[in-house]
Amino acid sequence: MEQPQSGCRGAEAVLNIQPSSSMSITYHPLFGPHDDLILLELDEKLLPDVLQQRITLRGQPDEDAVLCTGSKTYGIKFVGNSNSVFLIPPSDQTEFCENSLDCNRKDHDQQVVASVIKVATGSMELFEVAPRLDKLKLLLSENPYSYQEDTEMEDLEVVEQSNTGLYKWDDLVEKVQASDEELRSELQALSAVEIGGYWRIVDEKYMDTILRMLLHNSVINDWSLDALNEDEVVTMLESDGFPQKLACHCLHVYGNKVDESLGRQVWRLDERRVCVHFAREVLKEGKRKMDSFMVEWMRKIPEGMQACFDMLEGEVLTERLGVDTWIHAFSVSSLPSSPAERFSTLFRERPKWEWKDLQPYIRDLSVPGLSSEGLLLKYTRKTQPTQDAEPVFSAR
Repeated sequence: MEQPQSGCRGAEAVLNIQPSSSMSITYHPLFGPHDDLILLELDEKLLPDVLQQRITLRGQPDEDAVLCTGSKTYGIKFVGNSNSVFLIPPSDQTEFCENSLDCNRKDHDQQVVASVIKVATGSMELFEVAPRLDKLKLLLSENPYSYQEDTEMEDLEVVEQSNTGLYKWDDLVEKVQASDEELRSELQALSAVEIGGYWRIVDEKYMDTILRMLLHNSVINDWSLDALNEDEVVTMLESDGFPQKLACHCLHVYGNKVDESLGRQVWRLDERRVCVHFAREVLKEGKRKMDSFMVEWMRKIPEGMQACFDMLEGEVLTERLGVDTWIHAFSVSSLPSSPAERFSTLFRERPKWEWKDLQPYIRDLSVPGLSSEGLLLKYTRKTQPTQDAEPVFSAR
């Protein structure tokens, strides 16, 4: 055996060992299980985030922890080793030294050995997962912002007096297993707004009232729904008794900003979002005959907008009962984001689905490493009586 450099008993001894040579190892004086030391295997692209401490572990005591970067979420699994893996601390790590002699032996006559502090039985591995966002919907639904809060409070920003079921950003980060970027994206998808430091969803009935007043003012003031001046709209809604924050929020929920030149902010109401809103209002009472629904829906659509049934893809389901076609609300936004729970809910609603009906309810599912075809293979059974027939999907 080649003689390594003397006086070095830590990891340096192993790092400096020459090819085809060997080295003796021994138990470190502090050898033990050291459960606080865990190996983590990383993809190279994640290394900068870890070294610069841009990662967090998220999860409650009753949940499996996830690791989050700024933009992605990773599951964590333990993988056992088939061979023994020895952890050898650096010689300058005094917390692993029993005394100074253990770290600074200079006896040239003593053979150098590597001191093993722990035998690792395995390591933690990361795998990208979809963010677990269903909990966010549940949290924000506990206490929606309603008209009653405006009548009870002089200042919209003061909500500290009744904060049951209210959550600030830090609360959501602590409770929801998603990266910051994924969390912000879902807050936007849920049309949430920050009020008084708390993230809220606004009661549907209240949002309907604000939108109707905006449309009413547009008729009175001859505003184009394709070019709404934010200052004019917000000022008018404030004069009607709505808070500035919610007047602006209404534009964000139902419109798109089209111009910010010359210090003006101009918005265009989104035709589909407005039409879908009124379709939901019509169907709030439950199932309707198609003819009756269409008459009522068209009556509510603002002048200048064109509604078509295709807008309701992923929002409603139809069924034929005798000679009549019936329609009822069934929104993809109300479904679980977990694929297993999503398909379970879908097949409770209908035991069999044609692709044209099923596709709007699964296209938003995102499972890293699994395509839409893979999801269908995993959770459905496909039948097709003839080659030209429309495929039908049922539960696997």
